[in-house]
Amino acid sequence: MQKGKGKGSKSFDLPFLQFCNPAIQHGAGLYFLKMNREVFAAVAAALERGEPAALVTIVSTTGSTPQRVGAKMLVFGDGRIVGTIGGGCYENDALGKASEAIQSRAPQLVHYELDDDFAQETGLVCGGQMDVYIEPIEPSPELYIVGAGHVGFHLARVAQEVGFRVHVADDREKFANAERFPTATEIVVDDIPSWIARTAIPAHAYVVIVTRGHTNDLEALRALAPRELRYLGLIGSRAKVARIYDELSAAHMPPELLTRVHAPIGLDIGAVTPQEIAVSILAELIAVKHGKIQSPSLQWIPPALKQAGGADPRVRPPADK
Repeated sequence: MQKGKGKGSKSFDLPFLQFCNPAIQHGAGLYFLKMNREVFAAVAAALERGEPAALVTIVSTTGSTPQRVGAKMLVFGDGRIVGTIGGGCYENDALGKASEAIQSRAPQLVHYELDDDFAQETGLVCGGQMDVYIEPIEPSPELYIVGAGHVGFHLARVAQEVGFRVHVADDREKFANAERFPTATEIVVDDIPSWIARTAIPAHAYVVIVTRGHTNDLEALRALAPRELRYLGLIGSRAKVARIYDELSAAHMPPELLTRVHAPIGLDIGAVTPQEIAVSILAELIAVKHGKIQSPSLQWIPPALKQAGGADPRVRPPADK
């Protein structure tokens, strides 16, 4: 359990801090319920639009505290907040820890003592203690399947069943259509590099390149490798991967961008058929999602790329749980 001593910003909202007075706390029930309703509505909206956040909740208190057990605050990655746990320096500290939780996807339980340091910052002597639980709120993971052929078709089906929101892009309407992908969140028929160039794929997204040929794979990877993504994978043999990496390296793409690509894509389960390859890819997506990066990945880095300074990409963010 971590201990926060309240050394953050001095800004605070006086009505919330006045809840240190038990009489005011007794009469604040309606406001408390209204505030939590706003927080829950904001959580639902964030999940709907696919925006990660962290929910901060007071889970226990001792003595006088600025807010009661159950008070909540939702924190977004850009610092926006909905709700409050009482304002003041300790709320600012909790906001910082919530931002960390969004990045690490790991919950925290934080202990605050509202002692002399708190009184010096706020002018109020609450004298109590409280524990705050900080829980990352992750929307359903977004999976962008670049290529609507056989592997993409089977991957979309199984990925949707385990909770991914599937986006499919291909330049062939014969393959990228609602009949083949009835549960997809989005189906795009367009020139792939052009679509990638104008599409804001979120940093928490998973992207799989499984197009119909070398040129499309090359151009898709050229456009996607510089992006910050949770996962980027490329289908193909080691020989194909080496050829694509050689071409991109010759075009002065930094080695570190290529070494973080999962290529060949998937876990080593001996997959042969499109259905089996889709399962292999999905298994790797799930392993990355939960931080299980020691799984037997098929990822291979050409020796020349290692010598060029590409770091081993197998250190991934910690597990969700």
